[in-house]
Amino acid sequence: MLAIPLLAAACGTQTDRGPVATHGRAADRAAAVRVHGARACSTDLTPLGSDRTAYVGVAPQGAVALRDPGGSVLARFGPKNVNNYPTLFGIVGVVDDRDCAPLWYRVQLPIRPNGITGYVAASSLGVLTVSARILIDVSARTLTLFDHGKVRLTATVAVGSPATPTPTGSYYVNQRLIPTEANGPFGPGAIGISAFSNVLTGWAQGGPIAIHGTNEPWSIGHAVSNGCIRLHNDVLRRLFEATPAGTPVVIRR
Repeated sequence: MLAIPLLAAACGTQTDRGPVATHGRAADRAAAVRVHGARACSTDLTPLGSDRTAYVGVAPQGAVALRDPGGSVLARFGPKNVNNYPTLFGIVGVVDDRDCAPLWYRVQLPIRPNGITGYVAASSLGVLTVSARILIDVSARTLTLFDHGKVRLTATVAVGSPATPTPTGSYYVNQRLIPTEANGPFGPGAIGISAFSNVLTGWAQGGPIAIHGTNEPWSIGHAVSNGCIRLHNDVLRRLFEATPAGTPVVIRR
């Protein structure tokens, strides 16, 4: 759980590490080119993303998530979260207008309940692509990093204990954080994901889940954590470098 002082790391793509998110009508048109590519647009919901490419929306002015396009408010987000990290969402679908410009994005939300999605106006988001993807197998206690669909890293991890299990589901990296104490329980870095413990609801910040280093290397390979995924610190450094904000994270049993 993210319960010690942390510093926000840069939010960015794999190539530049520091994008400037644009928004407004001009950005909608640019996003239409990047997101749609050669496929036909549609005024119905069209899924976005594949094993090789995922999409992330950055909200420099904050955003309002709705239950349906034009529907009731599900949640409101400022431009930065409680850890002073830029607000961003994993994009899983798009609704176009009649001119083929994105009108609404269906996005994963970093709130309870786990796996919840909503709709955010395209004008609120700058859209970027991510080629990385993380797969965590809780039973095997392994983490695999893919880039452009190819395996780049595999590692043994510690997972949640039987009393505080790691939640399964499809999530995304919503913050990249550097602890103020590199020798502490999070090691040199924490990759926050949009999941929360299903049992530790009273924890700080609601019990968010992260992939992080550790000062207890003996725990790697065991089911001992409060739900987070622990890595040896040297492996965490490699993963942190290769995992931009917005990276999809799938956790399976």
